[in-house]
Amino acid sequence: MNKRASGTAALLAVAALTLAGCAGGDGGAGGGGGDPIVVGSVNTISGPATFPEASQAAAAVFDAFNDAGGLDGRTIDYKILDDKGDPATATASARELVGSDGAVALVGSASLIECEINAKYYEQEGILSMPGIGVDTGCFASDNISPANVGPFNDMTLTLQYGSEVLGMDDICILLEIAGSTRPTYQAAIDKWTEITGKEPKYVDDTVPYGASDYTPYIVKARDQGCKALAINPVEPDAIGQVKAANAQGWDDVTWLYLTSVYSENFADAIDNAGAGIYVPAEFYPFTDDDEINADWRELMEANDIPLTSFSQGGYLAAKYFIEVLEGMDGDITRETVSEALKSMEPIENPMVGTPYAFGTQNTAGWPIVLESGTNAWEKVADDWLRIGE
Repeated sequence: MNKRASGTAALLAVAALTLAGCAGGDGGAGGGGGDPIVVGSVNTISGPATFPEASQAAAAVFDAFNDAGGLDGRTIDYKILDDKGDPATATASARELVGSDGAVALVGSASLIECEINAKYYEQEGILSMPGIGVDTGCFASDNISPANVGPFNDMTLTLQYGSEVLGMDDICILLEIAGSTRPTYQAAIDKWTEITGKEPKYVDDTVPYGASDYTPYIVKARDQGCKALAINPVEPDAIGQVKAANAQGWDDVTWLYLTSVYSENFADAIDNAGAGIYVPAEFYPFTDDDEINADWRELMEANDIPLTSFSQGGYLAAKYFIEVLEGMDGDITRETVSEALKSMEPIENPMVGTPYAFGTQNTAGWPIVLESGTNAWEKVADDWLRIGE
Protein backbone atom coordinates (compact mmCIF):
# COMPACT_ATOMS: atom_id res chain seq x y z
CA MET A 1 0.00 0.00 0.00
CA ASN A 2 1.41 3.45 -0.92
CA LYS A 3 1.67 6.27 1.60
CA ARG A 4 -1.35 8.13 0.21
CA ALA A 5 -3.55 5.02 0.43
CA SER A 6 -2.23 4.27 3.89
CA GLY A 7 -2.99 7.83 5.06
CA THR A 8 -6.49 7.67 3.59
CA ALA A 9 -7.16 4.38 5.37
CA ALA A 10 -5.97 5.86 8.66
CA LEU A 11 -8.25 8.89 8.26
CA LEU A 12 -11.20 6.63 7.49
CA ALA A 13 -10.45 4.58 10.60
CA VAL A 14 -10.30 7.70 12.79
CA ALA A 15 -13.56 8.95 11.27
CA ALA A 16 -15.23 5.62 11.96
CA LEU A 17 -14.10 5.68 15.58
CA THR A 18 -15.27 9.26 15.98
CA LEU A 19 -18.70 8.43 14.60
CA ALA A 20 -18.92 5.40 16.85
CA GLY A 21 -18.05 7.55 19.84
CA CYS A 22 -20.85 9.95 18.94
CA ALA A 23 -23.50 7.24 18.68
CA GLY A 24 -26.39 7.83 21.05
CA GLY A 25 -25.98 11.63 20.62
CA ASP A 26 -28.17 14.36 22.12
CA GLY A 27 -25.85 14.49 25.15
CA GLY A 28 -26.96 10.92 25.23
CA ALA A 29 -24.57 9.10 27.57
CA GLY A 30 -24.55 6.03 25.39
CA GLY A 31 -27.67 4.85 23.64
CA GLY A 32 -26.50 1.30 23.05
CA GLY A 33 -24.16 -1.41 24.20
CA GLY A 34 -23.33 -1.80 27.85
CA ASP A 35 -22.22 1.77 28.48
CA PRO A 36 -23.15 3.21 31.88
CA ILE A 37 -26.12 5.55 32.01
CA VAL A 38 -24.81 8.87 33.30
CA VAL A 39 -27.01 10.67 35.83
CA GLY A 40 -25.94 13.75 37.76
CA SER A 41 -26.88 16.00 40.65
CA VAL A 42 -25.92 19.50 41.79
CA ASN A 43 -25.97 19.95 45.56
CA THR A 44 -25.07 22.38 48.30
CA ILE A 45 -22.82 20.09 50.33
CA SER A 46 -20.67 22.84 51.83
CA GLY A 47 -21.53 26.44 52.70
CA PRO A 48 -23.91 28.25 55.07
CA ALA A 49 -26.85 25.87 54.51
CA THR A 50 -26.13 22.32 53.39
CA PHE A 51 -28.19 19.40 52.07
CA PRO A 52 -25.82 16.43 51.66
CA GLU A 53 -28.19 13.58 52.52
CA ALA A 54 -30.38 13.79 49.41
CA SER A 55 -27.64 12.92 46.92
CA GLN A 56 -26.13 10.40 49.34
CA ALA A 57 -29.48 8.62 49.51
CA ALA A 58 -29.91 8.70 45.73
CA ALA A 59 -26.40 7.26 45.34
CA ALA A 60 -27.29 4.41 47.73
CA VAL A 61 -30.40 3.60 45.66
CA PHE A 62 -28.42 3.61 42.42
CA ASP A 63 -25.65 1.47 43.93
CA ALA A 64 -28.22 -1.11 45.03
CA PHE A 65 -29.76 -1.01 41.56
CA ASN A 66 -26.36 -1.57 39.98
CA ASP A 67 -25.54 -4.42 42.37
CA ALA A 68 -28.79 -6.09 41.33
CA GLY A 69 -27.79 -6.01 37.66
CA GLY A 70 -28.80 -2.51 36.64
CA LEU A 71 -30.90 -2.03 33.53
CA ASP A 72 -30.32 -5.23 31.58
CA GLY A 73 -26.70 -5.13 32.67
CA ARG A 74 -26.21 -1.40 32.24
CA THR A 75 -25.26 0.44 35.40
CA ILE A 76 -26.02 3.99 36.45
CA ASP A 77 -22.94 6.21 36.75
CA TYR A 78 -24.12 8.75 39.34
CA LYS A 79 -22.08 11.94 39.57
CA ILE A 80 -22.49 14.27 42.56
CA LEU A 81 -21.14 17.83 42.45
CA ASP A 82 -21.00 20.44 45.24
CA ASP A 83 -22.03 23.99 44.25
CA LYS A 84 -20.99 25.31 47.70
CA GLY A 85 -23.98 27.66 47.64
CA ASP A 86 -22.05 29.75 45.11
CA PRO A 87 -23.77 30.89 41.86
CA ALA A 88 -20.65 30.57 39.70
CA THR A 89 -19.94 27.06 40.99
CA ALA A 90 -23.58 26.06 40.51
CA THR A 91 -23.40 27.26 36.91
CA ALA A 92 -20.13 25.43 36.24
CA SER A 93 -21.38 22.24 37.92
CA ALA A 94 -24.44 22.02 35.69
CA ARG A 95 -22.34 22.54 32.57
CA GLU A 96 -19.90 19.87 33.64
CA LEU A 97 -22.63 17.30 34.21
CA VAL A 98 -24.76 18.16 31.19
CA GLY A 99 -22.19 19.35 28.68
CA SER A 100 -19.04 17.39 29.52
CA ASP A 101 -20.34 14.23 31.21
CA GLY A 102 -23.41 13.88 28.98
CA ALA A 103 -25.92 13.12 31.73
CA VAL A 104 -29.32 11.90 30.54
CA ALA A 105 -31.04 13.47 33.57
CA LEU A 106 -30.38 15.08 36.94
CA VAL A 107 -31.77 13.17 39.90
CA GLY A 108 -31.67 13.64 43.67
CA SER A 109 -30.17 17.13 43.73
CA ALA A 110 -30.55 19.39 46.77
CA SER A 111 -29.16 22.89 46.42
CA LEU A 112 -29.82 26.24 48.01
CA ILE A 113 -29.64 28.07 44.67
CA GLU A 114 -29.02 25.89 41.62
CA CYS A 115 -32.53 25.48 40.20
CA GLU A 116 -33.06 29.18 39.64
CA ILE A 117 -29.58 29.61 38.22
CA ASN A 118 -29.64 26.62 35.86
CA ALA A 119 -33.29 26.30 34.81
CA LYS A 120 -32.84 28.09 31.48
CA TYR A 121 -29.72 26.07 30.71
CA TYR A 122 -31.60 22.82 31.35
CA GLU A 123 -34.35 24.00 29.02
CA GLN A 124 -31.79 24.90 26.37
CA GLU A 125 -30.12 21.48 26.63
CA GLY A 126 -33.37 19.53 26.75
CA ILE A 127 -32.56 17.85 30.06
CA LEU A 128 -34.89 17.28 33.01
CA SER A 129 -34.10 17.47 36.71
CA MET A 130 -35.79 15.56 39.54
CA PRO A 131 -34.38 17.09 42.74
CA GLY A 132 -34.70 15.07 45.88
CA ILE A 133 -35.17 18.36 47.72
CA GLY A 134 -36.30 21.45 45.83
CA VAL A 135 -35.27 24.55 47.75
CA ASP A 136 -35.25 27.71 45.66
CA THR A 137 -38.04 29.25 43.58
CA GLY A 138 -36.70 27.91 40.30
CA CYS A 139 -37.27 24.32 41.41
CA PHE A 140 -41.03 24.94 41.32
CA ALA A 141 -41.29 27.35 38.40
CA SER A 142 -39.58 25.50 35.54
CA ASP A 143 -41.09 22.93 33.17
CA ASN A 144 -37.73 21.11 33.24
CA ILE A 145 -37.52 20.68 37.03
CA SER A 146 -39.84 18.65 39.26
CA PRO A 147 -38.77 17.92 42.87
CA ALA A 148 -39.84 14.91 44.90
CA ASN A 149 -40.64 17.03 47.95
CA VAL A 150 -43.35 19.51 48.93
CA GLY A 151 -40.84 22.35 49.00
CA PRO A 152 -40.36 25.17 51.50
CA PHE A 153 -43.10 27.37 50.03
CA ASN A 154 -45.96 24.87 50.24
CA ASP A 155 -44.41 23.78 53.54
CA MET A 156 -44.77 27.35 54.83
CA THR A 157 -48.45 27.41 53.85
CA LEU A 158 -48.98 24.04 55.55
CA THR A 159 -47.30 25.01 58.83
CA LEU A 160 -49.25 28.27 58.99
CA GLN A 161 -52.48 26.42 58.20
CA TYR A 162 -51.81 23.87 60.94
CA GLY A 163 -50.95 26.60 63.43
CA SER A 164 -54.05 28.70 62.86
CA GLU A 165 -56.67 26.09 61.98
CA VAL A 166 -55.67 23.05 64.06
CA LEU A 167 -53.81 24.60 66.98
CA GLY A 168 -56.09 27.66 66.95
CA MET A 169 -53.13 30.03 67.21
CA ASP A 170 -53.57 33.77 66.90
CA ASP A 171 -50.74 36.29 66.77
CA ILE A 172 -48.57 34.18 64.47
CA CYS A 173 -45.39 35.95 63.41
CA ILE A 174 -43.20 34.96 60.47
CA LEU A 175 -39.41 35.06 60.40
CA LEU A 176 -37.79 34.40 57.04
CA GLU A 177 -34.27 33.43 56.01
CA ILE A 178 -34.07 34.57 52.39
CA ALA A 179 -31.75 33.05 49.77
CA GLY A 180 -31.62 34.48 46.27
CA SER A 181 -34.96 35.79 45.01
CA THR A 182 -37.19 33.61 47.20
CA ARG A 183 -38.87 36.49 49.05
CA PRO A 184 -41.81 36.91 46.60
CA THR A 185 -42.43 33.17 46.59
CA TYR A 186 -42.55 33.04 50.37
CA GLN A 187 -44.95 35.98 50.26
CA ALA A 188 -47.13 34.04 47.84
CA ALA A 189 -47.12 31.10 50.29
CA ILE A 190 -48.19 33.44 53.11
CA ASP A 191 -50.88 34.97 50.89
CA LYS A 192 -52.17 31.48 50.08
CA TRP A 193 -52.60 30.83 53.80
CA THR A 194 -54.45 34.14 54.16
CA GLU A 195 -56.71 33.25 51.24
CA ILE A 196 -57.51 29.84 52.74
CA THR A 197 -58.04 30.94 56.34
CA GLY A 198 -58.70 34.67 56.32
CA LYS A 199 -55.82 35.05 58.82
CA GLU A 200 -52.83 37.37 58.47
CA PRO A 201 -49.45 37.38 60.24
CA LYS A 202 -49.06 39.69 63.18
CA TYR A 203 -45.51 40.51 62.14
CA VAL A 204 -43.04 39.55 59.42
CA ASP A 205 -39.23 39.84 59.61
CA ASP A 206 -37.44 38.88 56.40
CA THR A 207 -33.98 39.94 57.57
CA VAL A 208 -33.10 36.76 59.48
CA PRO A 209 -29.74 35.47 58.18
CA TYR A 210 -28.57 31.97 57.42
CA GLY A 211 -25.85 30.74 59.74
CA ALA A 212 -25.97 33.57 62.29
CA SER A 213 -23.83 33.13 65.38
CA ASP A 214 -26.58 34.61 67.59
CA TYR A 215 -30.32 34.83 66.86
CA THR A 216 -31.13 36.66 70.10
CA PRO A 217 -31.91 40.06 68.48
CA TYR A 218 -34.47 38.51 66.12
CA ILE A 219 -36.11 36.46 68.87
CA VAL A 220 -36.29 39.40 71.29
CA LYS A 221 -37.81 41.61 68.60
CA ALA A 222 -40.46 38.99 67.82
CA ARG A 223 -41.35 38.59 71.50
CA ASP A 224 -41.64 42.36 71.88
CA GLN A 225 -44.11 42.37 68.98
CA GLY A 226 -46.46 40.18 71.01
CA CYS A 227 -45.97 37.02 68.94
CA LYS A 228 -47.50 33.84 70.38
CA ALA A 229 -46.23 31.57 67.60
CA LEU A 230 -43.28 31.82 65.23
CA ALA A 231 -43.36 30.38 61.70
CA ILE A 232 -39.76 30.17 60.44
CA ASN A 233 -37.96 28.55 57.49
CA PRO A 234 -34.44 27.71 58.74
CA VAL A 235 -32.10 24.80 58.24
CA GLU A 236 -31.42 22.64 61.29
CA PRO A 237 -28.41 24.43 62.88
CA ASP A 238 -30.15 27.81 62.62
CA ALA A 239 -33.32 26.44 64.20
CA ILE A 240 -31.35 25.06 67.14
CA GLY A 241 -29.81 28.51 67.62
CA GLN A 242 -33.23 30.19 67.48
CA VAL A 243 -34.82 27.88 70.03
CA LYS A 244 -31.88 28.20 72.38
CA ALA A 245 -31.99 32.00 72.04
CA ALA A 246 -35.63 31.91 73.17
CA ASN A 247 -34.68 29.59 76.04
CA ALA A 248 -31.99 32.01 77.16
CA GLN A 249 -34.57 34.82 77.23
CA GLY A 250 -36.99 32.75 79.29
CA TRP A 251 -39.55 32.72 76.47
CA ASP A 252 -41.04 29.36 77.34
CA ASP A 253 -44.61 29.71 76.04
CA VAL A 254 -43.89 30.32 72.36
CA THR A 255 -45.19 27.84 69.79
CA TRP A 256 -42.75 27.05 66.96
CA LEU A 257 -44.10 26.40 63.46
CA TYR A 258 -41.10 25.10 61.55
CA LEU A 259 -40.60 23.46 58.16
CA THR A 260 -39.45 19.92 57.35
CA SER A 261 -35.85 21.17 57.16
CA VAL A 262 -35.56 20.88 60.97
CA TYR A 263 -37.07 17.41 61.19
CA SER A 264 -34.20 15.20 62.30
CA GLU A 265 -33.16 13.10 65.26
CA ASN A 266 -30.15 15.39 65.73
CA PHE A 267 -32.45 18.39 66.17
CA ALA A 268 -34.62 16.53 68.68
CA ASP A 269 -31.54 15.48 70.67
CA ALA A 270 -30.36 19.10 70.81
CA ILE A 271 -33.62 20.56 72.13
CA ASP A 272 -34.67 20.14 75.76
CA ASN A 273 -36.94 23.17 76.09
CA ALA A 274 -39.29 23.32 73.09
CA GLY A 275 -41.49 26.03 74.56
CA ALA A 276 -45.15 25.29 73.87
CA GLY A 277 -44.10 22.77 71.25
CA ILE A 278 -42.29 22.62 67.93
CA TYR A 279 -44.63 21.63 65.08
CA VAL A 280 -43.63 20.52 61.59
CA PRO A 281 -45.68 19.28 58.61
CA ALA A 282 -43.30 16.48 57.58
CA GLU A 283 -43.06 16.38 53.78
CA PHE A 284 -42.66 12.59 53.84
CA TYR A 285 -44.12 9.95 56.12
CA PRO A 286 -42.59 10.55 59.58
CA PHE A 287 -39.38 8.54 59.69
CA THR A 288 -39.21 8.63 63.48
CA ASP A 289 -42.35 6.48 63.56
CA ASP A 290 -41.60 2.76 63.63
CA ASP A 291 -43.63 1.73 60.60
CA GLU A 292 -43.19 -0.57 57.61
CA ILE A 293 -43.82 2.37 55.29
CA ASN A 294 -40.24 3.57 55.77
CA ALA A 295 -38.64 0.15 56.25
CA ASP A 296 -36.79 -0.13 52.92
CA TRP A 297 -35.55 3.47 53.08
CA ARG A 298 -34.42 3.08 56.70
CA GLU A 299 -32.59 -0.18 56.04
CA LEU A 300 -30.74 1.28 53.05
CA MET A 301 -29.80 4.48 54.89
CA GLU A 302 -28.53 2.63 57.94
CA ALA A 303 -26.52 0.23 55.78
CA ASN A 304 -24.78 3.22 54.18
CA ASP A 305 -24.42 5.39 57.32
CA ILE A 306 -26.65 8.10 55.85
CA PRO A 307 -28.53 10.31 58.34
CA LEU A 308 -32.22 9.58 58.78
CA THR A 309 -33.74 12.87 57.67
CA SER A 310 -36.42 14.14 55.32
CA PHE A 311 -33.61 15.17 52.99
CA SER A 312 -32.50 11.57 52.61
CA GLN A 313 -36.12 10.51 52.13
CA GLY A 314 -36.39 12.95 49.22
CA GLY A 315 -33.20 11.74 47.55
CA TYR A 316 -34.26 8.11 48.01
CA LEU A 317 -37.67 8.73 46.44
CA ALA A 318 -36.32 10.72 43.50
CA ALA A 319 -33.96 7.87 42.61
CA LYS A 320 -36.72 5.28 43.06
CA TYR A 321 -39.07 7.24 40.79
CA PHE A 322 -36.36 7.59 38.16
CA ILE A 323 -35.54 3.88 38.16
CA GLU A 324 -39.22 2.96 37.80
CA VAL A 325 -39.52 5.22 34.75
CA LEU A 326 -36.22 3.89 33.35
CA GLU A 327 -37.35 0.28 33.68
CA GLY A 328 -40.51 1.05 31.74
CA MET A 329 -38.65 2.42 28.72
CA ASP A 330 -38.08 0.62 25.43
CA GLY A 331 -35.21 1.29 23.04
CA ASP A 332 -32.23 3.58 23.49
CA ILE A 333 -31.60 5.42 26.74
CA THR A 334 -30.68 8.96 25.72
CA ARG A 335 -31.36 12.38 27.12
CA GLU A 336 -34.17 12.84 24.61
CA THR A 337 -35.87 9.50 25.32
CA VAL A 338 -35.49 9.86 29.10
CA SER A 339 -37.01 13.35 28.99
CA GLU A 340 -39.91 12.05 26.92
CA ALA A 341 -40.47 9.17 29.34
CA LEU A 342 -40.45 11.44 32.39
CA LYS A 343 -42.85 13.94 30.86
CA SER A 344 -45.31 11.21 29.89
CA MET A 345 -44.96 9.07 33.02
CA GLU A 346 -47.98 7.78 34.91
CA PRO A 347 -48.25 9.07 38.49
CA ILE A 348 -46.36 6.88 40.97
CA GLU A 349 -48.03 6.28 44.31
CA ASN A 350 -45.87 5.68 47.38
CA PRO A 351 -47.06 5.60 51.00
CA MET A 352 -44.06 7.74 51.97
CA VAL A 353 -45.79 10.75 50.36
CA GLY A 354 -49.29 12.19 50.49
CA THR A 355 -49.50 13.01 46.79
CA PRO A 356 -48.64 10.68 43.86
CA TYR A 357 -45.53 11.78 41.96
CA ALA A 358 -45.60 12.67 38.28
CA PHE A 359 -43.10 14.94 36.60
CA GLY A 360 -44.45 18.48 36.56
CA THR A 361 -46.83 18.12 39.52
CA GLN A 362 -46.30 19.38 43.06
CA ASN A 363 -46.76 17.54 46.33
CA THR A 364 -49.07 19.52 48.62
CA ALA A 365 -49.33 17.27 51.70
CA GLY A 366 -47.48 17.11 55.01
CA TRP A 367 -47.85 14.89 58.07
CA PRO A 368 -48.10 16.93 61.31
CA ILE A 369 -45.56 16.02 63.99
CA VAL A 370 -44.49 17.65 67.26
CA LEU A 371 -41.43 17.89 69.47
CA GLU A 372 -42.46 18.62 73.06
CA SER A 373 -40.26 19.88 75.86
CA GLY A 374 -38.25 17.28 77.73
CA THR A 375 -38.97 14.46 75.28
CA ASN A 376 -36.12 14.77 72.76
CA ALA A 377 -38.38 12.84 70.40
CA TRP A 378 -40.75 13.64 67.56
CA GLU A 379 -44.31 12.30 67.72
CA LYS A 380 -47.13 12.19 65.19
CA VAL A 381 -50.07 14.43 66.06
CA ALA A 382 -52.36 13.35 63.23
CA ASP A 383 -53.71 10.16 61.73
CA ASP A 384 -53.50 11.33 58.14
CA TRP A 385 -51.87 13.85 55.83
CA LEU A 386 -52.60 17.56 56.11
CA ARG A 387 -53.27 19.03 52.67
CA ILE A 388 -53.27 22.65 51.63
CA GLY A 389 -56.78 24.07 51.77
CA GLU A 390 -58.34 21.02 53.44
